[in-house]
Amino acid sequence: MKAHTKETQATMTPAKAIQFLKEGNERFQQNLKAHRNLLEQVNDTKDGQFPFATILSCIDSRVSAELVFDQGLGDIFSIRIAGNFVNQDILGSMEFACKLAGTKAIVVLGHTSCGAVKGACDHARLGNLTSLINKIEPAVYAVKEPKDESLRNSQNLEFVDAVSVKNVEMALENIRNQSVILKEMEEDGDIAIVGAMYDISDGSVTFL
Repeated sequence: MKAHTKETQATMTPAKAIQFLKEGNERFQQNLKAHRNLLEQVNDTKDGQFPFATILSCIDSRVSAELVFDQGLGDIFSIRIAGNFVNQDILGSMEFACKLAGTKAIVVLGHTSCGAVKGACDHARLGNLTSLINKIEPAVYAVKEPKDESLRNSQNLEFVDAVSVKNVEMALENIRNQSVILKEMEEDGDIAIVGAMYDISDGSVTFL
């Protein structure tokens, strides 16, 4: 499989970009990776890059966007931060990726059993991690069930995963509310802004 070019990027639509990612994840689950010559892709992309999607995911070592979507060099912009939330710098990166570099989709990818979300559920406090946890905690409060406080912690994996989904949804809301550029591009049909969850137990990605 060749690296994307200006011509192939130009033919991409937001719907097609999402479909490419879905097909890539299906290959990943079936251990049927597309054939790529990565050194050839290095050469093909030395003068420029034309990715078709931008993916915000967690730093979790099990959740590499390039791997779980079976993509090669020059295919996607990958933004990673514990808890896959957005801030001003990440929004700026997304604006560059979509408005200037031409990607057609933004995917906020959460995952099951997320350690950062577990920390938020437990209201962990540790050095600079405290500030990061604070950015995820609104998703904890937004999940109303269970009401029993003894079940609202990292030991309840169902609760953790519910918070992870809510955290993705809130990231999508923040992208639209905090970036006029990306919101207008979505409204004009130039890009799609979607959420997804990766299941660390079977390698599947479910789009929300």
